[in-house]
Amino acid sequence: MPPAHAGTTAPTAALASPESPRDLFVSFTWLALQGFGGVLAVVQREMVEKKRWLSPDQFLEDWAVAQVLPGPNVINLSLMIGDRYFGLRGAVAAVAGMLTVPLFVILALALLYAQYASHPQVAGALRGMGAVAGGLIAATGVKLIPQLRRHPLGFGACLGFIAVVAIAIAGLRWPLLWVLAMFGGVACAWTWRRMGR
Repeated sequence: MPPAHAGTTAPTAALASPESPRDLFVSFTWLALQGFGGVLAVVQREMVEKKRWLSPDQFLEDWAVAQVLPGPNVINLSLMIGDRYFGLRGAVAAVAGMLTVPLFVILALALLYAQYASHPQVAGALRGMGAVAGGLIAATGVKLIPQLRRHPLGFGACLGFIAVVAIAIAGLRWPLLWVLAMFGGVACAWTWRRMGR
């Protein structure tokens, strides 16, 4: 099993690992099929709490990297997890699991939606699903907060970054790329200095 990331509190022996690339494919297919309205909440629950393939700290670190890379963040995350355990074969298996079966489900749903999109009940149901998706993402964010208590910058500084980024994106509507470059750059440089002491 690959070594745990620096700063994780769970010992490596306490973590499990996928048995094969096939296990990755099946697991990520199951994740993708559960992820109506957003896969983030499901990935965190399955990878950290149920399968224990990642510690909470590893998940937080990997999710941060997946967020800043181009492309869908959950695809980036699946690629990193697959690569960690089985290299290129694992990365391909995990990404294929995220995309293959859900592609057919989405195509079928798109055909249904094209038939019934004009019905007011369908539009109302979709708005309701959007509210649930927002709740899932918020709940996952709250679950990740305890990991910030062990961050080199300290809990207060982390909460400060969260607040400033939320205001910049939601309140001031700054472009995501600017926010990532500015606040992400400051946070990385400050953390690097703290860890170098």
